[in-house]
Formats: sequence, C-alpha cells, structure tokens
Amino acid sequence: MVFSSLTRRFNAFRDRNVNRKRLRVLTRQIAALEQEQGTSGQPVVVFNASTRLGDISLNAAYSLLAAWGLRANRRRVIHFVCQAGMSRCMLGASEDDYTKNPPCTTCTAMSREMYQGAEVYGFSFHRHAGLITALNGMNVADLETFEYEGIPFGQIVLPSIRWRMRCHHLNEDKTTLVLFREFIESAYWVGREFEILLEREKPAAVLVFNGQMFPEAMARYMAQRHNVPVFSHETGLLPYTAFTTTGEATARRLFLTEEDLTLNPAQNEFLDAYLNDRFQGRFSMGGIQFWQGMQQLDEDFEKLAAGFKQVVPIFTNVIFDTSQAHANTIFPHMFAWLDQIHQIAKDNPDTLFILRAHPDEMRANSRKKSRETVAMWVQRTGAADLPNLTFIDSQEFVSSYDLIGRAKFVLAYNSSIALEATILGKQALCGGWAWYSEYPTVLSPSSAEAYRQEAQRLLDAEQIVLPETNRQNARALLYYEYFRASIPFQQFVEDHVTRGYVRLLPVETDQFVPQNAPLVASLLEGLAEAPQTEDEFVLTIPDIRA
Repeated sequence: MVFSSLTRRFNAFRDRNVNRKRLRVLTRQIAALEQEQGTSGQPVVVFNASTRLGDISLNAAYSLLAAWGLRANRRRVIHFVCQAGMSRCMLGASEDDYTKNPPCTTCTAMSREMYQGAEVYGFSFHRHAGLITALNGMNVADLETFEYEGIPFGQIVLPSIRWRMRCHHLNEDKTTLVLFREFIESAYWVGREFEILLEREKPAAVLVFNGQMFPEAMARYMAQRHNVPVFSHETGLLPYTAFTTTGEATARRLFLTEEDLTLNPAQNEFLDAYLNDRFQGRFSMGGIQFWQGMQQLDEDFEKLAAGFKQVVPIFTNVIFDTSQAHANTIFPHMFAWLDQIHQIAKDNPDTLFILRAHPDEMRANSRKKSRETVAMWVQRTGAADLPNLTFIDSQEFVSSYDLIGRAKFVLAYNSSIALEATILGKQALCGGWAWYSEYPTVLSPSSAEAYRQEAQRLLDAEQIVLPETNRQNARALLYYEYFRASIPFQQFVEDHVTRGYVRLLPVETDQFVPQNAPLVASLLEGLAEAPQTEDEFVLTIPDIRA
C-alpha cells in the first residue's frame, strides 16, 4: 500500500514536470507567433478559476487551448487571472475546515506558467466594509436570497456552496455560514474587477468555465449586463471534448432542425458501434471511468422479480451536480421527487421498484463524495423496508442497462439514462428538466401532481407502446450531443496519472490552424456569429458522416 502510494505520487510529479516543460515550449511559440503576425479586432476575455490548482485539468486545458488557438489566428486574448483574488475559492476551500486558506502560492505559480507571454489582467482580494456590514447577522437561509447593490449574490453563489458542501440542503452551521459569506465576498470582488476590465477593454466576447461556479458566474453576469456575448464551456460527453454554448453549458440545451433529427445509414451505424460499447460500461466522462466492471442481473434478482407483476427501475442523479439548477422545475429538488415515488411504491405493492443511485454519487478516492446521498434518504425514510422496493447503492456496479431491459418503463430524474432507455425501446418518465426533454423523447409532466398521475397511468397500463419517433429522436439527440456538439481536442492532450487531469502533448503552432483543430474552427465561427444574433446557440463541428 505504501509502495503504491509512493508510486502514484512519483507519477503525478513526473506528469506535472512534463506539463511544465511543454508549457514553456508552447507559451514561447504562441507568443512569438502572436508578435510576428500581430492581432486584430476587439479582444476575447478568457476566465477559468474553478477547475485546477497546481496542474492542468480537462476544462483548464480547454480554456488554455482555446486561447492559444485564438491568438494563433490573430485574435487578441486577455486572460482574467486570479492572483490571490478570492478569500475562498471553489477548489481551495475545505468543506471540513472553514479556517483553511486556499493554496494561492501553488495556484498563482501555475498561472504564471500557463499564461507566460500572454496578456493578463490579474485581480487580488480586498474586504469591502459596506458588504461586510450588509452580511452581518445573516444566517445560511438569509444568504440564499442575499442581494447587494442590486446584484443577487445569494442566488449566484448558491450552486457553488452546494457543490462545495456536497449537498442540496445547507446546514445552519459555522462552516457553511463562513464559506457562504466568503464566497459572496469573493464574488463581489471578482465582479467588481471584471466590470472594470469590461469597461476598459470593451471585449468582443467572454469565454468562461460553465458559468455556474461563482467566479465565472459573476463574470458571466457582468458581461451580460454589459451586453457582451458570453460563451460557457463544460466537459463534453466524449473523452477529451468540451461542450460550448452562448447559453448555460450545464444545461446542455441543443437546437436541432428536422434534418438533424433524421440520421442516415452511416450515422446510425456509427452510433450503434458507440452504443454497443457504452451499454457494456466502456466509456468515460471528464477523465472518469464510472463503471468499474458491470455486473449482470443474477438469479437472486430474477427470483425476486418473479414475485411481482412488473419491474420499474428508478435512476437518480447527484444532488449537488451543477445540472440540478436547471432540473428542479417539477419538484423543488430530487429528494422531493423520491418522496413522491416512495408513496407511489406504497400504493402499488404488485410492482417491484429498483432504486439505483448514480454511480458518481460516492466517487472513490475523491473529495467529490456526496454528503447528501440517496442511501441517506433511504435510511431516513425507511424506503428499503418496503417489500417491493430494492436499493442499489452507487458503489454496486449492477448494469443499469440490464435493469432497463427488465423494465416495464423507467423513472429517472434528469440524467442521460432516460434518453438511453428510450433508445432501448422503453418509455421514460422524468422528474426533472433535462437537455433532451424539450424534444419528443421522454415524458416530462408540468407539475408534481401531473407526474404522479402519469406514473400511475403507466403502472396501470396493460401495455406501453413507445412511439418509434421518440426512439429515433433520442438516437439523433444523442448522436448530435456526442459527435457534433462535443468539440474534440485530443490532438493536444493525453492521459495524466491523476484522474480528471491531462498532460499536454508536444505540438506545433500550425496545429492551431482551423482546418487542423475543430476546437479553434468552432470557436472562431462562434465568435463571428455571436454579434449577429441574440439567439442562443451551441458550437458544433461538421459531420463527416452526414
């Protein structure tokens, strides 16, 4: 065990040094090219303070590569860079110790390496007496709706404090209170400094990481207030890809035409090959392999299921996931949805309900383990005591696809498993808004009462016939999300020993020519389109199989 730990530390140190060496080469090359050919047009401001500290994560790599690509194509880029600019930050704060300061020395040293030779607007942190006075005496619940100088800081920061505390329902304790206050104070200074930059430089556009974490959320808010187009990015659904939109990247909203919704034989064949691997658990997202070996349904399950009229699996999500801010439209949160399903299970003793916790809820060897889990809900409500409800925890790798195969229909909150269930020919009923629910794919009622009635209708139905158009729409949406809207940049990065991080590849500046780099081509096209339209749109790549 000690040897294994030392080996991992050594390999992480090795990969960190590889990145340092390649950064020195690439930053010099980009700076030399930029000086040689010059820049034109209004600048693009790039800001990502929430995805890395001492090395390069997947999202940090996308921000950096996007900036290099723009600079290599004569676009002026300004990096808005934290220089100990927050009293507490997303990755540097501790959910266990509110007195712990972020590792600013490590982070700022990394910034100096990443932005060597680039144009940088740095910002530092200062306390604001008026804000401190306004925050005095407030509890956690008060902070959720806190406004100052006309800005809804509480709502802007709320997704961040939930993500940092790994829960939806915030405790009234000192750690949560202090971190919430520090996040708000930090957000104030980020917004103040970003507004100064906007007014001084009048940028053509802003590129931020996801727009939900409070530093980038403040930058997005300020840019929108100044009518500056904002692009936000998140991890794509394929390895080494990013989803980038003028909307909210965490919503992953797509805009498909009738032509997009019809796949040709080549596209169908390509999708089938991908789904064959996915349905066996052979996929990753953001560098994370969720399925550590899928387990098939065994004889014990079949014996259990034989005692019931029908089987209905229930698929949850991670309660603090940034998608939840968009999902909570029918129910106030996922556990309210589960409360209703608990009652539905009581009312239908002839149906076997299989409650499946999301495999990322208790991510192994990570600080991202949820502190408000489905297992806790099960224990609190006694749901597993029902003879017709079986709970599968997040660390049990029972195949979700086998469960779908045995299902009469599927209950899901907002994860992509509902879309996959549709592809597999089963009706899905969603408890939350999802990026695919705006298209005829799944059932998405408008209220909690309508959801209850729809669930009961499906339970009572002798047979459920899924419209073939729903299945075809689901296939087209998944195809578009994976192979059009997930912008690849694998020619620039490779695996890092630390999960979620990447190692830069040795590349030359000619690899940033648009025809060689989909990342660059899509971003340049998006920057050209943004001033011409107020409509939300997603960056895409051409489809060679169209």
